[in-house]
Amino acid sequence: MSQPDANPPAPSAPKFDPNAPHMRRPKLRPVRGFPAQGKGPDGQEVQLIGVADARQISDKVMFTMPAAQMVFPMMDGTRDIEQIVKEVGRGLTPQILQSIVAQLDDACLLEGPTFDKLLSKVKAEFDSATNLPPGSTAAFADSLVASALGPNVDESVKSEQGPSRVRDLFNQWMDKALEKVEKPSFDQLPRAIIAPHVDYPRGWINYAHVYGRMRVCDRPDRVIVLGTNHFGQGTGVVGCDKGYTTPLGTSEADSDVVHALTFALGDKFLANRYDHEREHSVELQMMWIQHVFGADENGRFPKVFGALVHDPAVANGESYDGNGVALEPFVKALKDCVSSLPGRTLIVASADLSHAGPAFGDKQTLAGETPEADAARKRVFQHDMGMLDLVRQNKPGELVAAMAWQQNPTRWCSTGNIVATLLAVEPERVEMLNYAASIDQPGTTMVSSFAAAMW
Repeated sequence: MSQPDANPPAPSAPKFDPNAPHMRRPKLRPVRGFPAQGKGPDGQEVQLIGVADARQISDKVMFTMPAAQMVFPMMDGTRDIEQIVKEVGRGLTPQILQSIVAQLDDACLLEGPTFDKLLSKVKAEFDSATNLPPGSTAAFADSLVASALGPNVDESVKSEQGPSRVRDLFNQWMDKALEKVEKPSFDQLPRAIIAPHVDYPRGWINYAHVYGRMRVCDRPDRVIVLGTNHFGQGTGVVGCDKGYTTPLGTSEADSDVVHALTFALGDKFLANRYDHEREHSVELQMMWIQHVFGADENGRFPKVFGALVHDPAVANGESYDGNGVALEPFVKALKDCVSSLPGRTLIVASADLSHAGPAFGDKQTLAGETPEADAARKRVFQHDMGMLDLVRQNKPGELVAAMAWQQNPTRWCSTGNIVATLLAVEPERVEMLNYAASIDQPGTTMVSSFAAAMW
């Protein structure tokens, strides 16, 4: 038997196909760029940019020189290789551009048969599964184990120890958040809550403030989570007919809710269900729901349903292109559904607020004690407080109007699910529990969130 090659050859670079129409006239899919470091031919460190799928359908990342950013806007499907080279100039040659196009296609970042094949596979896998696999929650549980035992810990150890470490940390967070509050538990299950969907390390205090108060409440029969569509293609409210799996177990989909809403809203409600594949805003609530409410005598967690709600301030509640599910019919269908089902329903608005700092396009950094940084932070806080006062007063219409008039200056990402929850629940009282904002050390990113309950 031959021995494996100790120095296997490097994978060959993707090849440009001059006979492929999608390569000759490339059309770039929605992408996001980020800075990266690499090594040049001389071994010296060089600055690169990474290019990734903004829709998160492809896992592949393409790395190239920063100058390529001048080329990407030209890849709109209307220009061929020669036209792009002529318009860009600056030393760009057809050979260089062909190499860039081939790499983009290999990463499924161009419109065309390579991406179409991947998309068909993703959709088929999605539709064949009963429950969505863990994404963000699994990464978090694995990180806890790796932090305790080292980065090279075996995957079986991560699976074995992850759940207990998650539960222990959640308990610590809830105890810490509520140790000095006057009323650390609710008298009864709220009709709805608002919790963040920022990652747990940055948002833990607001997750803990609201979920910690429900540890002694009656268990809901179902939980409906309204999230934010960060990466998907849906232009209105997007439903999902799947349950959710996390390291703590599986929460089954509530088929009664799925059938009721689909009957009321039609096939277009689930048409873009694939947007849920890697959407963290719903999944991040699941592990808290499973931990706080636990399983029944049959080992089952409360059934769940997830939907992603668009921004009603953009088109006055209509879908962005007029073809998706608008806010008003969704809210009516949701109210009718909840009122017709037996037992207790908890609605969760999975909501983050402002996204500020240079990472989101602002010029001013937010860290430090300079007058400029202090003023920038205060502008965000003042806007948040003004909008949250409308939430507290249960004025969803005024919230949408204010966001539309001001053009969402601090980039709230979850106006839609907050407004949908207020309209569906029609609460007599909204109790604001906590507000917090997280800033990274360089001050390039600040994300704010809050915790609230509705009665």
